[in-house]
Amino acid sequence: MRRLLYTFLLVPSCLFSQQFQKVDFKTLNATLALDPSHKKISGQVTYTFEVLSAIDTIRIDARNMAFSNLKVNNAVTEFKNSGKELQLYKGFKKGKNTLTFEYEAFPKQTLYFIGEKEHLQIWTQGQGKYTSHWLPSFDEVNEKVVFGLSISYDKDFEVLSNGKLKSVSDKGNEKQWEYQMEKPMSSYLVMLAIGKFAKQTETTASGTPLEMYLSKEDASKFEYTYKYNKAIFDFLEKEIGVRYPWGIYRQVPVRDFLYGGMENTTATIFSEDYVVDEIGYNDRNYINVNAHELAHQWFGDLITATSGKHHWLQEGFATYYALLAERELFGEDHFNWQLYEIAERLQQASKTDTIPLLNEKASSLTFYQKGAWALHVLRENIGAKNFNKAVKKYLEKYAFKNVSTANFLAEINAVSNYDTRKFQQVWLEQSGFEVAEALGILKKNKFIEQYLNVLSMAEKPLAEKQQVFAETIVSDVYYPVKEEILFQLQSVDFSEKEPIIRQAMQSNNIKVRQAVAKTLNQFPESFRPDFETFLDDKSYVTKEIALNVLWSQFPDDRAKYLDKSRNWIGMNDKNLRILWLTMALATKDFEPEHKPAYYDELLDYTSPDYESSIRQNAITNLLYINGNDTNVLKALVNPLTHHKWQFSKFARDKIRELTKKERYRLYYLELLPSLPDNEKAILEKLLNP
Repeated sequence: MRRLLYTFLLVPSCLFSQQFQKVDFKTLNATLALDPSHKKISGQVTYTFEVLSAIDTIRIDARNMAFSNLKVNNAVTEFKNSGKELQLYKGFKKGKNTLTFEYEAFPKQTLYFIGEKEHLQIWTQGQGKYTSHWLPSFDEVNEKVVFGLSISYDKDFEVLSNGKLKSVSDKGNEKQWEYQMEKPMSSYLVMLAIGKFAKQTETTASGTPLEMYLSKEDASKFEYTYKYNKAIFDFLEKEIGVRYPWGIYRQVPVRDFLYGGMENTTATIFSEDYVVDEIGYNDRNYINVNAHELAHQWFGDLITATSGKHHWLQEGFATYYALLAERELFGEDHFNWQLYEIAERLQQASKTDTIPLLNEKASSLTFYQKGAWALHVLRENIGAKNFNKAVKKYLEKYAFKNVSTANFLAEINAVSNYDTRKFQQVWLEQSGFEVAEALGILKKNKFIEQYLNVLSMAEKPLAEKQQVFAETIVSDVYYPVKEEILFQLQSVDFSEKEPIIRQAMQSNNIKVRQAVAKTLNQFPESFRPDFETFLDDKSYVTKEIALNVLWSQFPDDRAKYLDKSRNWIGMNDKNLRILWLTMALATKDFEPEHKPAYYDELLDYTSPDYESSIRQNAITNLLYINGNDTNVLKALVNPLTHHKWQFSKFARDKIRELTKKERYRLYYLELLPSLPDNEKAILEKLLNP
């Protein structure tokens, strides 16, 4: 049965592979309209294509769409709509052809309508093969087309798409935005983003315009959200050795995006989690994601892997070049530390993950991070000069085409005598992680040697390593060495480690001070004034740690700490505000007259008016305060239907956990009749698996 099912699932892929050889789609031009009240998209589409050899049926991927007024070469033509494909079997001829039609769809995925009215955002996430849910296109990545989209929408909103903005015209209460690509690309890289955005621009060293967008309410955060933006672009263009191929580059964050970012051609969409102010920048920033998605404009967009088996040629390259960009910005020690941490993750994962890199079923960790390590091994063994020469030739030879691992390794062979066959066997076709080879490369860096030396002391008593620790904590060694020292001291009595702790407290490095805060759960009253200085650090994470510790350890002074932190908001998930409200509610005798308002505010954060990270944070804290609060139990149901799978999974897992107890199960059974159908259906499955 499994074999039969597998064969059936392969049929569409085989058909499209055959079509790719016989039909060449050249251009798609579409005029689109969006209706957020019905979550609908409609449009008029024109395709040009060339029939290269005889074919019975031409297929265009189109999920749950309705079609009308279809013409091939200006003649009304019969067609079939399978619900998954638009199938043409009449009207076309060998040579050049034109296809026109109108369509409408109510996409259940890929095109998302987030928020309402002034806070509405509309955005897409094609992720490999899903653009066909909102635009009749091709799930087959080997079919590359020149796209042009013209989008009509409310004149008060910004509309973004791929390529150059050719025109914006007024149409009463709407504007029509016309975007045009000049070169072909795979369908999964087509995008839309609509919202009330603020915009800033700058120009790269080679003259490419960079457009940066933020929600208007976040307009004060351009500097730190897009820090080093131009420097990253200039570095990658120079390091890769091939001019940026698309003419313009824009970036826009959206609410409740499904991933960190997505490298749509010319127009990256990324998560609002990376929109930060000066303090938030120190806790979480966009730099690595920025560099990763930009690198994809070459590795993935300019050249695209022929199949999932070769996916590392996209994600491994993007991950590695992002690390190289960080090395340019932050130095060799930072670069080697990132590689070391990746190596640790890969070594740990290899105990259970047995799927090799050159396999379409490999994990994301393998594709991204083992792929990056494989490239680092290549670069170290053949030299940076040869590596760059091979990459440049590889990109130029296969520009706007599809590639396999053999194509890339052939260019490595052309510049060196390195044994790529053995490399492929060890790094691409074998599971596991080559720890010895990785460590051999890492140990060339002095900082890594220092770190490994400190790590080797973990089981030694403090007396044997105290002198080394005392000297190292005041040295200029890169901060992870100092973090490791503090972690090793975590279970040591405060009196024994106090001199080292006080030296670490003098550090200007936020990460070192944060490590002190993390590892000091208990300390004497005499040290309290020193610990309280963490409340003023330029880190929302450090502030959260310190407030938690002080509130817990000194209950008589809880009001003092709540007064200090009263106006804190924190990161995009409102970590500090939600923590403050939780503490205010949990602190006996603290402003009893305001507790109802504090509860209402915290409960409000669980509603669909907020991003999923805020909602999840608020639900978690309210359950901590009172696990029987029916308002919170009900607030867990709506997330079951949320488009962001991470949030939906959180809600499912929490309800499964709660309903192991009969009283919670009975509550949800009684709630069922009052729920909307979509929520009811999922909750019923959870209650009756």
